[in-house]
Amino acid sequence: MAATLIDNIGSLVTNDALHGDLTGVIADAAVVLNGDRIAWVGPRSELDGAGADERIDAGGRTVVPGFVESHSHLVFAGERAEEFAARMAGQRYAAGGIRSTLAATRAASDDALDANVARLTAEYLAQGTTTVEIKSGYGQSVHDEHRSLMAAGRHTAFSTLLAAHVVPPEFAGRADDYVALVIDQMVPACAPLATWIDVFCEQGAFDLDQSRAVLTAGQAAGLGVRVHGNQLHQGPGIQLAVELGAASVDHVCHTDDADIEALAASSTVATLLPAADFSTRNRYPDARRLWDAGVSVALGADCNPGTSYTTSMAFVIALAVRELHLSPDEALWAATAGGARALERDDLGVLRPGALADLVFLDAPSHLHLAYRPGVPLVAAVLKNGVLVSGALR
Repeated sequence: MAATLIDNIGSLVTNDALHGDLTGVIADAAVVLNGDRIAWVGPRSELDGAGADERIDAGGRTVVPGFVESHSHLVFAGERAEEFAARMAGQRYAAGGIRSTLAATRAASDDALDANVARLTAEYLAQGTTTVEIKSGYGQSVHDEHRSLMAAGRHTAFSTLLAAHVVPPEFAGRADDYVALVIDQMVPACAPLATWIDVFCEQGAFDLDQSRAVLTAGQAAGLGVRVHGNQLHQGPGIQLAVELGAASVDHVCHTDDADIEALAASSTVATLLPAADFSTRNRYPDARRLWDAGVSVALGADCNPGTSYTTSMAFVIALAVRELHLSPDEALWAATAGGARALERDDLGVLRPGALADLVFLDAPSHLHLAYRPGVPLVAAVLKNGVLVSGALR
């Protein structure tokens, strides 16, 4: 297997506690890759002089782990710019706009859906996101959820069945009947294409009993659990996620003491999606309190056509620092190692021996510039699985 030496790294973020603090920063660093994995990490002065088949000069740049997006909705057609404009003019977000995307997605061809996923995953990659979870949920028929997961699976190894997104129009007033369809037909048909099952446990979507029924059916089919919970109101989503051992509960904008205590005592990650709160003028989650209580925190962009049409994890990091009161170190960790934890992976979001060789090169003297220079395209190059997939390096 070919060995590659990356040296002349000005500042290397490892997220490895062996190198000190939370982000495990090494100054004047080097990395040795062995194929698609990291073989060695450390100061350049400690290189043992072993030969490498290839050398990459980082040019003094900062190198960070590839961002890990653990919450996205990329299988859709159409857009909802007018809905966004209406919200900015004062209209309240109530999740109903999902139904307009549902109609456009059902009408779109397989090729059109695939092209949209390809476009958005390429956007993510160019901005340093090397891992993306993708949900279904804009089809909401057996056929359309199945083809949505087929489209997702062509672009990621991390797919989630979100058939229980909202109640589709043809089941208006009959939420229990739709839940029965999800359990009896969608889960059996779609489980082989997914890793997780998800539900929007929220007023106007699915209540506690309906959510539990969907999630336990997914578990019985071999799927892990994820939950959209406590986004718009205080509700049972967080407690349900902890009860079922969910990998992640996402949004968590409304929490009480019991919710935070339950999360802190569990392995469930709280995935915060501040770009969605920015776009909907929703309240931001109390990230500072979650973090200080010992809750595992991840950050995601939540790319979707209605409430967070962004693929920029750097923007999310800047929001998390400014609005959620995380430190720049905490925000970067949450967007990398935290996202990996939400996907139940320990070889992503970190730069240490054995981890996947997903590295992002920043035209900046430190990772602090991700929050310090919001909106500036700092990503110079991206390596995924040890291969240069975006940008250029000497």
